[in-house]
Amino acid sequence: MARPKLTLFLDVVSPFAYMAFYVTKTSPIFKQCDVSYVPIFLGGVMKACGNTPPIEIKNKAEWIGLERSRWAKRFNIPMADKNPEPFPQLTLHTMRAMCAVALLCPDKMDDCFSALYEAFWIQRQSISKPEVFGPVYAKVLGEEQAKQVLEKAGSAEAKKLLTDNTNMAFNEGAFGLPWFVATNAAGEKAGFWGFDHLGQVIEHLGLERKEDGFRAML
Repeated sequence: MARPKLTLFLDVVSPFAYMAFYVTKTSPIFKQCDVSYVPIFLGGVMKACGNTPPIEIKNKAEWIGLERSRWAKRFNIPMADKNPEPFPQLTLHTMRAMCAVALLCPDKMDDCFSALYEAFWIQRQSISKPEVFGPVYAKVLGEEQAKQVLEKAGSAEAKKLLTDNTNMAFNEGAFGLPWFVATNAAGEKAGFWGFDHLGQVIEHLGLERKEDGFRAML
C-alpha cells in the first residue's frame, strides 16, 4: 500500500494555519506520512467563496483569540499573547515570495515558513512589508539567494503560481485555513478544515496516535 500523504495549504496571516504547520512539522505522528506545504493567498480563497473574515464578525473576533490561546497552550505552540499589529495584514507579496522560494529553492520552503511564522506570530513583526520579510528570508537563505527570491516574487511566474495554488485550494473545497487534503494508504482522499479537526485528519490517514493532546480533538 502507498504511504499516506497530507497536503496543507498555508498563508502566514492565519494563526490556525500556523498551528497546523507547527504540529504537522514537529509531532512524531506526522513522520508516518508525507507532508507537503502549499503557499496560497487566503484573501483570494475568502473572496472566491464569499466568506467573511472572523475578525469582522461580532463576538467571533473575541472568541477566536481565546480559541487560539487555548489550542496553543494545549499543544505547546510558541505564540505571542496578542495579535500582531496591525491585524490582519495583507500578505499577498509575502506569499508571492514564498512561491518564489518554491520555484528557486523548494527544499527551503519549510524553513522559510517556520521563519515567517516566528516573525509574525511570536515576534509580532509587520510581515506584510518587504523591509521586514526580506531579512526573514535572508536568515534562512542567505543575502544573495534572498535577493533573488524577492526579485522573483514580482515575476509573472511567481504570481501565477500563487494564483494557481489558491485556485487549487478553492477547488479542493477550501473556504478558510488551515485546509488539509489527506490521502490514506488505500488511496482514499478527503478534505478537512480547521486546526480542531486535526484528530480527524490523523484518523483518516490511519496514523498511530502517540500524543495525549489529540484526545481533545475527539
